[in-house]
Amino acid sequence: MPSQTRLLDDLHAAAHPAEGFRDDFNPLIDAIGDCRFVLIGEASHGTHEFYKIRAELTKRLIREKGFHAVAAEADWPDAYRVNRFVRGFADDGDATESLANFRRFPQWMWRNADVLDFVGWMREFNDEERRRENEKVGFYGMDLYSLHASIRAVIDFLDKVDHAAATRARYRYSCFDHFGEDPQAYGYAAAFDLDRSCQQQAVQQLVEMRQRAAEFIRRDGQAAEDEMFYAEQNAQAVTNAEQYYRSMFEGRISSWNLRDRHMVQTLQKLEEFIDRRVGRSKIVVWAHNSHLGDARATEVGEQGELNVGQLVREGWGKDAFNVGFSTYTGTVTAATDWDGPAERKAVRPGLPGSYEELFHNLGLPGFLLLIRGGGLGAEVMDALREPRLQRAIGVIYRPETERISHYFHARLADQFDAMIHLDRTRAVEPLERTAAWKAPRIEEETYPTGV
Repeated sequence: MPSQTRLLDDLHAAAHPAEGFRDDFNPLIDAIGDCRFVLIGEASHGTHEFYKIRAELTKRLIREKGFHAVAAEADWPDAYRVNRFVRGFADDGDATESLANFRRFPQWMWRNADVLDFVGWMREFNDEERRRENEKVGFYGMDLYSLHASIRAVIDFLDKVDHAAATRARYRYSCFDHFGEDPQAYGYAAAFDLDRSCQQQAVQQLVEMRQRAAEFIRRDGQAAEDEMFYAEQNAQAVTNAEQYYRSMFEGRISSWNLRDRHMVQTLQKLEEFIDRRVGRSKIVVWAHNSHLGDARATEVGEQGELNVGQLVREGWGKDAFNVGFSTYTGTVTAATDWDGPAERKAVRPGLPGSYEELFHNLGLPGFLLLIRGGGLGAEVMDALREPRLQRAIGVIYRPETERISHYFHARLADQFDAMIHLDRTRAVEPLERTAAWKAPRIEEETYPTGV
């Protein structure tokens, strides 16, 4: 193992400065090569620079590498409204309207200035030169919190194509009506009384949707195929969300694993859907570092947790390339309590012994470190395989207890293919700024990260 001074010197020599210029990330674009899946993370759900750079990298992948879609840590029906807008199908007049379905906490995660700019860019790109339908880039969600929204979407679709099928769907999904609009209330009741579970009804509806997909598609060609794909994935989201909300009361690892398996299942279905049109799909994935960095290289992975990054590497191997972010200090948009208002909070400096502190000590305002294909020496790679603390800020940030709430040990060399560090960052700007967002503050209580 090299000394700390030697390690810093070696990392400094390997770091590609990232100071905001477009060409800063040319080495990353080159390293990605012909990978079909590029996973771009974020160390928080509320940092402007993470959103901005992720969007700029994605634009380059679309323009220079021919990527076909963005799959995001967002609910399927909410993201699909954006998809319809950017591909020119929707009645929404502008990008702001297309984001209107993101009403569930945390709204700022998608209703922010950086996402708004990117959605507008996607629409402009798709409108260029009257691109053919299969050349238009889509925006899709991978998450499964949309139990009731997905139920409504399935029924709305069936109302248009088959009233009898819509009636059957209403009857099956009426099982959930006893618990109101709060899916956690359903999960609590069903977890402790399986007779109250709606699992069978949700599965029956999904099976029927799949069995009759070809029949529905024959009606109207490609447009019907789009709508059928959307509806079937909503039925899948209902099935997996039902299981997820029941599993919440079995423990964090169980529900986390189910959620990330659902994301990858959605990614597989999206790959198949796009492959049928273009032959070889290429997809950018947006989610938190905790979902996209290989879980096997973290202490939570050793406890049985898996994630999207691990599953994608296992499924697609060298066709996947994952990129993480980190920051040392600054501000972040986050809440103090679950379902609380967005606040602009001060981010404490990285803890001693953390990757954040290590990178800060390089003395660079920002840099790119290529781990895969970057030519790092054996000693540096060994040093980056030693477990160090790594910070993860989700939608909740409690700085006073962040060692417990926001740090875990990770082996960076096995976790990511590249890391982008930005030493000082600022909070992402919500489209709706509340009074609580205007001034940074430090909290004192503890809470799970809510990644």
